[in-house]
Amino acid sequence: MLIADSLTAGYGAHPVIREVDLRVAPGEIVGITGDSGSGKTTLARTMAGLLTPTSGTVTVDGHRPRRARGSIAMVFQSPRAATNPHFTLAQIIAEPARIRRTTVPDLAALAITVGLTPDLLDRRPHALSDGQLQRACLARALAQHPRYLILDEATAMLDAATTATIIRLVMAHAADELGVLLISHDEPLLAAACTRIATMHEGALTTQRASPQ
Repeated sequence: MLIADSLTAGYGAHPVIREVDLRVAPGEIVGITGDSGSGKTTLARTMAGLLTPTSGTVTVDGHRPRRARGSIAMVFQSPRAATNPHFTLAQIIAEPARIRRTTVPDLAALAITVGLTPDLLDRRPHALSDGQLQRACLARALAQHPRYLILDEATAMLDAATTATIIRLVMAHAADELGVLLISHDEPLLAAACTRIATMHEGALTTQRASPQ
């Protein structure tokens, strides 16, 4: 289980999230909504191990995130900010395997899984749409075979059809015991995809409720 326990985090001396408790179990999709600036991205980055908490803990199946490296993958809001513009799509998807010196995944099969055609693998980001590039970012995340996936407004820049494709894919992986933290302003999307939804306000999770699905 991915657990935040009394989590406080921020930048410098200024906490952005305070005393947050949250649990994401394998096979569960937990939604987070809230106004811009409420702390959603800080929570996501801290739970992914990208930001060190001021106090409290994050554990991944009983381990701290650094010891569980590879167990959590994250997809960010802007695919262009999250990819190297000089890399081909194939290099982008294979990057985690290259860094960790593990087996490079079947890139063509992964591309097809996320709705890309294999002929796109030789292209660079400038030759792709935002939707195509975000699908590649999802493929990069899934290539790591994570236990938990964090999506931070990952569909905010996408059209409705691409959003639906990505969410269906995420739900299918959740059915295979992938735990998902899905952050979005899109309440109907959260209601359709999530088992539980929490609202963040001024750095705190103010409500947690079962999804109406």
